[in-house]
Amino acid sequence: MPNMDWYAALAKSPLTPPPYVFQTIWPLLYLLMGISVYLYVRQTPKIQRPLGISFFGLQLFLNFLWSPVFFGMQHIGGALLILSLLIFAVLGTIWIFAKTSKTAAWLLAPYFIWGLFAWHLNFAVWQLN
Repeated sequence: MPNMDWYAALAKSPLTPPPYVFQTIWPLLYLLMGISVYLYVRQTPKIQRPLGISFFGLQLFLNFLWSPVFFGMQHIGGALLILSLLIFAVLGTIWIFAKTSKTAAWLLAPYFIWGLFAWHLNFAVWQLN
């Protein structure tokens, strides 16, 4: 469980949404990600899949890594670096997926946009604290 007392005490961007927004958006983003990777695997020849799957796995790993670094280690700058890498990994995944499935690529667009927004929120916390 994230350290919410620590987080609550931080100065944040005025654009920081209430907690229920995060609880609503993440299941939707994961659903879109799951459909996206399914379409990619289904529509991509087996020999061409490893690069896309690798990028998808990388962005998923970076996504997972952010919470323990931000909340667990309370390392705001480290979490910002992870988000920066995550944004590029998602962009790479979109680019690779688009080669065989435009739909799979477009399904990742909300995730990419949310990643940019999350980067802003993380940057604001880093800058203000």
